[in-house]
Amino acid sequence: MTSWVGLSAAEIAAAVREKRATPREVVAEHLARIERLDGRVGAFRTVRAEAALAEADEVAARADLAELPLAGVPVAVKDNLAVRGESSRVGSAATPDTPAAEDHVTVARLRAAGAVVVGLTNVPELCVFGTTEGVHGTARNPWDTSRTAGGSSGGSAAAVAAGMVPIALGNDGMGSLRIPAANCGLVTIKPGHGVVPAGISDGDWFGMSENGPLATTVADARLMLAVLADTGTGTTAEGGTGIGTGTDGGTDGGTGGARDVTHTIAVSARSPLAGTAVSKPYVTAVREAARLLAGAGHRVRRADPPYPLSLGVTALRHWTAGTAVDAAALDPRRLARRTRVHAAVGRRFVNGVRTGSERERLRRRMEPFFAEYDVLLTPALARRSPKAGPWHERGWLRNVLANTNYSPMTPPWNLTGWPAMSVPFGTLPSGAPCAVQLVGRPGSEAVLLDLAGQIERLSPWRRTAGLDES
Repeated sequence: MTSWVGLSAAEIAAAVREKRATPREVVAEHLARIERLDGRVGAFRTVRAEAALAEADEVAARADLAELPLAGVPVAVKDNLAVRGESSRVGSAATPDTPAAEDHVTVARLRAAGAVVVGLTNVPELCVFGTTEGVHGTARNPWDTSRTAGGSSGGSAAAVAAGMVPIALGNDGMGSLRIPAANCGLVTIKPGHGVVPAGISDGDWFGMSENGPLATTVADARLMLAVLADTGTGTTAEGGTGIGTGTDGGTDGGTGGARDVTHTIAVSARSPLAGTAVSKPYVTAVREAARLLAGAGHRVRRADPPYPLSLGVTALRHWTAGTAVDAAALDPRRLARRTRVHAAVGRRFVNGVRTGSERERLRRRMEPFFAEYDVLLTPALARRSPKAGPWHERGWLRNVLANTNYSPMTPPWNLTGWPAMSVPFGTLPSGAPCAVQLVGRPGSEAVLLDLAGQIERLSPWRRTAGLDES
């Protein structure tokens, strides 16, 4: 009997469309894996076993089954997006345990495409930090369960990396897709502003937060992004969907067909935030990825973006102000201490941040650089993730320093609102995945996916962690 666990979303959907599998058997096999492994990983806050099986049967009965791009594909949803009939706790004891009446628009689009929601995944309280733990559980990296999966989409990333689902939905306000994807060996893309509906918390962290996919292959990331963006494209057995099928119009295995398109790529291992350093494994990864892309014919140059010295302060102001807005209606006595302090710091910045003037200045500063270079290649992280543990019980400054020291590479591109990807590349000395980041100017999602597809073909990575082998 074929095992559907470990296959890509594109492969599963093709099998369901062609009646080689039923949605129920695919979902049931993934639910069994969740039951077997999630006690070690902590990916899910809640699992919708009975509801998911019933919804799988509904997908099987759809008249348009043969046309569904995600037919029967199990998907996990980050616990800050509404799923009909389920509460959204956002990692907190202070949020109401009230079932949502309607799906968030991104969840509705996944379901319309044939996906089955199997559960909601753990996040840090109010999705503030780059580690995922709290009153609802701790999400661990399936490649090294002594380490955090990252955050704030840590549960979603852990679920995919453990093979509990082939794809998951998350979002990114300061790196919350790219950080856990880099830790867990996944592909993700934070789309540029307006490509995918946001509607995350109260004001999307001033427009910096974007919803996006977590996947094991570039083809699946492209496929899911096309569904989330509602591009109205068709499907193929290979998973090509055309949020760009490639800048030359190809559909090379669903990963884009830009092998004959030459891009100018800037390579920088410099940390955007003053006072933080990038460790040797991540510097090595970005240099090796640069050599690979140069060998593929791209114009690759070493060049540092003009990061302002004030970038760290700007990022902190926006990060804390976003939390202040999200926490305003909640009982502070039920929030963790680190969250209360973060929100208190941010309250003084809300009015200034809301104007958008700092973000606009950063965009103007970066525009000449991205007029010269099509894409920026950087390390995805500065060092491996912290140990998994009760970070929600530790002090605010300790959390901020831990987050900043290991994940300084992501915030600039939330501030500008431009697309950015994390792509697995190589391994750390521990054997856990390493990763690089690709950043582009507005509207360059297809270019980033094309380049990620080239990296995937030239330096293949293992899809999921071998939890069953340990």
